[in-house]
Amino acid sequence: MPASALAQAADAALRVASLNLCTDELLLLLGQPQQIVSVSHLSHSPYETALWRVARRHPANDGKLESVIALRPQLILTMGGAGGARQTLARHFGARLIELAYPTTPAEVVAQASQVAALLRRSSAALPYRRQLAQLEATRPRLEEGAFLGGGGVSLSPQGLGASWLALAGFRQPALPNGRFNLEALATKPPKWLIRSDYRAEQVSRGTAWLKHPLVTRLAPRTLTTDGRAWTCGGLPMFAEVTRLRAKRAAR
Repeated sequence: MPASALAQAADAALRVASLNLCTDELLLLLGQPQQIVSVSHLSHSPYETALWRVARRHPANDGKLESVIALRPQLILTMGGAGGARQTLARHFGARLIELAYPTTPAEVVAQASQVAALLRRSSAALPYRRQLAQLEATRPRLEEGAFLGGGGVSLSPQGLGASWLALAGFRQPALPNGRFNLEALATKPPKWLIRSDYRAEQVSRGTAWLKHPLVTRLAPRTLTTDGRAWTCGGLPMFAEVTRLRAKRAAR
């Protein structure tokens, strides 16, 4: 067997689990299917991620380390602090637990992708995202005011990761009291563009019903719909979303 084939076989033999929706995205987009032994149950839901069809090919876990131990992973990915006890437990069962920090910029998203790809022994898998970021930055459109609008009027911090992705799409997120819109603000000082999240829009709830108010719907000519699932983590799926938002704005 050629050396390259042997290396591929060795890489595929690495058993990896993810305990978090955001690390699920990284594992599903950067790993080989043969490497993935489990992803979090959230990734199996079409309400939470556009990757749900791919995710359902792999067993789901409940986000707890104990739920994947029986699958004998060698590498376990999660995001946010897990605590020393889980690190000790993982080592006891021969696994390496990687606790990633939540990224704060698109550049950190790409750097994190490179880190995970290296852990998966697939460094080249992150290169397309590095190139995509460079391309988006080089072709950044002129900024116009554009505010993100989620269920219940929730918006974004101008200094946050979501606002950085908006800027790559050509929109400047305004500062809003408590990081959210209210009906009065939309009536008296509507933004030039409204980037409306469709996250769980088909579900009847108080939060999503707010978006059907006449003061919101009258802004339809300058409202762009975005896949709210990608914004939950603000990770690699945002590249496709930024590209879509640019195209939608150009078409108006």
